Amino acid sequence: MPNPNLKENKFKRAVLVPFRGVVKAISKTWYVKSQYKYITHHKLNLKSPVRYTEKLQYLRLFVYPKNPLVSQCAGRAGVREYVNKKGFADKLVPIYGIFDSFKDIDFDKLPDQFVMKCTHACAFNYICKNKKEIDKKALEKKFNKWLKTNYGKKTVELHYAPIKPQIIIEKYLEENGKLPIEYKIHVFNGKARSMYVVTSRGIDIRYNNYYIDWTPFDGSQFNGWKKTDYPLEKPEHWNDMVEMAEILAKPFPFVRVDLYNINGKIYFSEMTFTPAKGTLILDDDRCDFEMGEWLDIKEFISAK
Repeated sequence: MPNPNLKENKFKRAVLVPFRGVVKAISKTWYVKSQYKYITHHKLNLKSPVRYTEKLQYLRLFVYPKNPLVSQCAGRAGVREYVNKKGFADKLVPIYGIFDSFKDIDFDKLPDQFVMKCTHACAFNYICKNKKEIDKKALEKKFNKWLKTNYGKKTVELHYAPIKPQIIIEKYLEENGKLPIEYKIHVFNGKARSMYVVTSRGIDIRYNNYYIDWTPFDGSQFNGWKKTDYPLEKPEHWNDMVEMAEILAKPFPFVRVDLYNINGKIYFSEMTFTPAKGTLILDDDRCDFEMGEWLDIKEFISAK
């Protein structure tokens, strides 16, 4: 049964939205506490965090902004250097270039299908399935706006702030004529514990949550997302995917490592340190505490 806290008070939102910038300017901690309470309906405990979502907020505010390696790996260009250094160059999605400006892109040299992404943000993406259908003026306007956006400051995920805003253009990946399935592996203190699988992207998107051994972890479904009405099969070379995720995640207390597996070929997608800004409404609140037990951040709290 979905968490009843998913229901939003639209009137309250309309009243509060105009004041978000002011609150951020006064105190980022106050803003995060208010945001967490508003979305999850739980009071945020930063002195002795217990929940998984509380610990993510602690990392978001006090730990990850101070770690240059987090900023590197949160960026779509910088993380490629990291993945290469870790020995997984063959798992990187091929790219057609990294550009400082939209005007630097020579579309005549690009294939008919590709994916454009901003390097410094989440969800600033454009999937091109037919180059002839591009409205370049509209697309340029969109990317220029994105490139000027300080994503880390806007979302109060300050580990994004140092990342240089650029445009990276990747090879378009598909599986059986559709966008490939994504495997999002959650690694806690170097150990992969759970994940969710994203299917039917761009059509009728679905999210299936599992423990890392592929046992259903339905209570950790979050934010009202729906799963498939059929079981998913474990992909080929799954153990290799888990091992890769753990190697990449080893230096960090928590990170989500996103991978593809297309006909047995593993591709790296991205690393996400504060999924959904850590403001997750889990279907079963007990899962927030269970996942919180997996994440040990005592060394950061005691050092503060």
